[in-house]
Amino acid sequence: MKVGCVKEIKNNEFRVGMTPDNVKIYAGAGHEVYIEAGAGIGSGFTDAEYEAAGAKLLDTAKEVWDTVEMMIKVKEPLPDEYPLFHEGLILYTYLHLAADKPQTDALLNGKVKGVAYETLIERNGSIPLLAPMSQIAGRLSIQEGAKYLEKRFGGEGVLLAGVPGTPKANIVILGGGSVGTNACKIAVGMGANVTIMDINIQRLAYLDDIFGARIQTLVSNDANIEKAVKEADLVIGCVLIPGKSAPKIFKKKYLKEMKPGAVFVDVAVDQGGCGETTKVTYHDDPIFIEDGIVHYCVGNMPGAVPRTSTIALTNATVAYGLQIANKGLEQACKDNDVLYSAINTYDGKLTCKNVADSFDCYEYVDVKTLW
Repeated sequence: MKVGCVKEIKNNEFRVGMTPDNVKIYAGAGHEVYIEAGAGIGSGFTDAEYEAAGAKLLDTAKEVWDTVEMMIKVKEPLPDEYPLFHEGLILYTYLHLAADKPQTDALLNGKVKGVAYETLIERNGSIPLLAPMSQIAGRLSIQEGAKYLEKRFGGEGVLLAGVPGTPKANIVILGGGSVGTNACKIAVGMGANVTIMDINIQRLAYLDDIFGARIQTLVSNDANIEKAVKEADLVIGCVLIPGKSAPKIFKKKYLKEMKPGAVFVDVAVDQGGCGETTKVTYHDDPIFIEDGIVHYCVGNMPGAVPRTSTIALTNATVAYGLQIANKGLEQACKDNDVLYSAINTYDGKLTCKNVADSFDCYEYVDVKTLW
């Protein structure tokens, strides 16, 4: 198969979909690999490294899109890339369609086989292609939240750990999944007072076993959230329903009840955000202030640490991608039915139920009925 990778064009996105080591794996399996010149520079990978691994460099993204049968990316394609779609193309990347109707329409109109990292669910219920970025985003959320608590950014001027004789910061984490657990790990390590909430009692019991008396666990409901955020210095929103729009559990009315200069970090922004006041921001202008509360809502948080993020992501994606390249998407799915869960669009049909449920204008089609 002809496999390709282009430079990401999203604002301040420096990750890349393939490393030179990935190229070596695909080329070693007999595939032709095409890389846009300069695609890996932001993650620290040179064109010479890609060539040495067996890739063919092309000068423009259009040349790569026009050549390949399977495109491997990091972020969802942007409008400038929609005209580059061609029928039957396998697009293997994060899509986040539930928050992006124009992209959904473009993939359907282009009859692209959209294979989304974020909806691939393993037999044990894990989300292996989302997990590495969830780990990074969770850890970054505390790092970024700590920074924007500084007074010069509009924050209240609180140090998370405090010092002897001063109060520690109160951190509230909404969601106890992979993002929330990693946020909790860093928050506890920095010495803050941490409350973590989830709707799953078993998950809370697990977190209580791991962190013990260093955290407070609470069932996530409106009453508990409202009470907790009143005293919070930093709120981390990290709820997830794979492929579906995030529920708006952080209400606008809470802002007036919170401490002026408190910070809200919405890690769920790729899926529309879990805050009623969330709007997407970018690394070059990451925050806005509403009702005195600093909002950090960057849609590609792991892009801030692209070297770590690229290596972590591609470690996870290459095995599934190689199955698709070796056998074709259809046969790969038949041999490993886990791959069906990742297909969001196919031959002009919307094939992810959670995405279809996020809109009222698409009909869901079970991809297994299409071949």
